[in-house]
Amino acid sequence: MPVHINPAIFRAYDIRGIEEKDLTPQVAMLIGKSYGTYIQKIQKEKAKIAIGRDNRLGSKLLQESFIDGLLSTGSDVIDIGLSTSPMLYFSVVKWALSGGVNVTGSHNPLGYNGFKLIRKGPNPVAENEIQELKTIIENGAFKTGKGEIQQKQIKSEYFDFLRGEVKVQRKIKAVVDAGNGIAGPYAPELLRQIGCDVIELYCESDGTFPNHMPDPEMEENTIDLRKEVIKHKADIGLAYDGDADRLGFVDENGRRYESEMLLVLLARDFLEKHPGEKVLLDVKCSQKVADDIEAHGGIPIFWKTGHSIVKKKMREDNILLGGEISGHMFFGERFYGFDDAILASCYLLQYISKYDKKLSEHFSDFQFLPSTPEIKVPCPDEDKFQVASEVSKFFLPRYPDSLAIDGIRIKFPDGWALVRASNTNPYLTVRMEGQSEQALERIKKIVTEKLGEFPSVTIPESLKIS
Repeated sequence: MPVHINPAIFRAYDIRGIEEKDLTPQVAMLIGKSYGTYIQKIQKEKAKIAIGRDNRLGSKLLQESFIDGLLSTGSDVIDIGLSTSPMLYFSVVKWALSGGVNVTGSHNPLGYNGFKLIRKGPNPVAENEIQELKTIIENGAFKTGKGEIQQKQIKSEYFDFLRGEVKVQRKIKAVVDAGNGIAGPYAPELLRQIGCDVIELYCESDGTFPNHMPDPEMEENTIDLRKEVIKHKADIGLAYDGDADRLGFVDENGRRYESEMLLVLLARDFLEKHPGEKVLLDVKCSQKVADDIEAHGGIPIFWKTGHSIVKKKMREDNILLGGEISGHMFFGERFYGFDDAILASCYLLQYISKYDKKLSEHFSDFQFLPSTPEIKVPCPDEDKFQVASEVSKFFLPRYPDSLAIDGIRIKFPDGWALVRASNTNPYLTVRMEGQSEQALERIKKIVTEKLGEFPSVTIPESLKIS
């Protein structure tokens, strides 16, 4: 009897769905077979694949089933066990493998899980390539063979590399909140090894996430971290997402910053050594982040949102540093061009250790403008791209300096607004910034009135005009 697979699990950046409903062991095995087939097809050689997993309760079973699928294609497998996504990527480069897979639900709600897939390079398997995996399954066109499996740890080689990358010049006290995700077994140990005084918060591995979801992009998930930083008189608070590829942070006063401000500091450090280089930032970032990059001798490049899309652009244009407001930070200087939150925190600690001033003081010369956070505007998957396209067609002739590479980033005389379709969920992403509160309110009114014209769009309370 054929296995039914929900086509919606094949997303732009990864494969993701609900355990026991979308992602059953049978589905995981078929995805493993299609991935092993695809890697052998594009590389025309016997594949050797690393596979890891996060600490969600269903990840081990999904990993085992995926491995069964891989082995049946004749692919050899290295099981690296519990792993952050960046550690998995690192193993593919370090061991010169054909590809790699991490079984992870990342920051998604309980019950979700998925697969992040890469090929040699490491290059992400994303967008059209993920759709090709679906096509291979639909056609049943699997390679057959008998692969071999071994267990091997990447931790020591990964730690050796990171320790060699950074030098913390003075003692930094950091509170680390792993949200009970997979960063917990790794980040505190590594940060201590580079010379930091670490206070652990929710670093026990627990795939039920009893304290809060491991998603630092959501402000409510940093409440306890902010309290602990103040309580312990720490220099900084660091928060990781579920698979440790995104980083959030708070300063010594417990103030939380959007992760675009992490890119500000990393870019200042990078541009001291590489003046005139490009720095990539996604279309959701503040204009003031781009202005700061320019003021410090860099060339800001706005690009589409999405970790796999960013990685591809950085490789194509030889860009050595990039970041998203979500907390993904990408490193091509002395690294391999992928996102790594633990490495990002090491670079951040190294940077602030060079100066005899508090973290908040690094932003004393930064002009924070009135802005909204990222607002999720519900819109069905079948409508969202059409709505984003119609919004773009409406605004672009009226504001011709706007950027239309990912939805539209409308450039007003006194601010900007972004409207784009999420590649992964049934909503539009909206963010706005104004030169003043009055400008922000005016921009919000203009954009909200336009979105309100579409029957399939649900205007959230944060956007409703009083």
